[in-house]
Amino acid sequence: MSTDRRMRLTGLHHLTAIVHDLDRTTAFYRDVLGLSLVRQGVSDDDPDARHFWFALGDPDAGHLISFLEYPSMPPATAGTGSVQHFAFVVESAEEQDAWRDYLRSSGVQCTDVFDRGGFRSIYVRDPDNHIVEIATRGPGITPGPPRTS
Repeated sequence: MSTDRRMRLTGLHHLTAIVHDLDRTTAFYRDVLGLSLVRQGVSDDDPDARHFWFALGDPDAGHLISFLEYPSMPPATAGTGSVQHFAFVVESAEEQDAWRDYLRSSGVQCTDVFDRGGFRSIYVRDPDNHIVEIATRGPGITPGPPRTS
């Protein structure tokens, strides 16, 4: 069997989350985390829903996160079919420590550092209770047998 494929996924374009209040979401992602607000408008699929797009660095690089506003939607129940968390990356442990200290000094609850055996993680929750990870760049996840520890 040939391993050549004509079709190939080459990266992550964006992810979208649902929020209650885009002004509050903007205050967190733009003003606290420093993402750029690159587009404001309504959803192409639901003209009654506001839809904001944020970029991590160059928006053409595909590092986008967007949010749809549904003020009256009830909170989600975590489970199968839901997203557990999403992660941003920093280049060093020192930068991650600086983020932890900055977030805490800004009144944002932040976990201690977790060593993941190849990278480190800290976690915060956004205003809608989404779990946001800030992970160090590391060797990443490689194919092989499952870790036992």
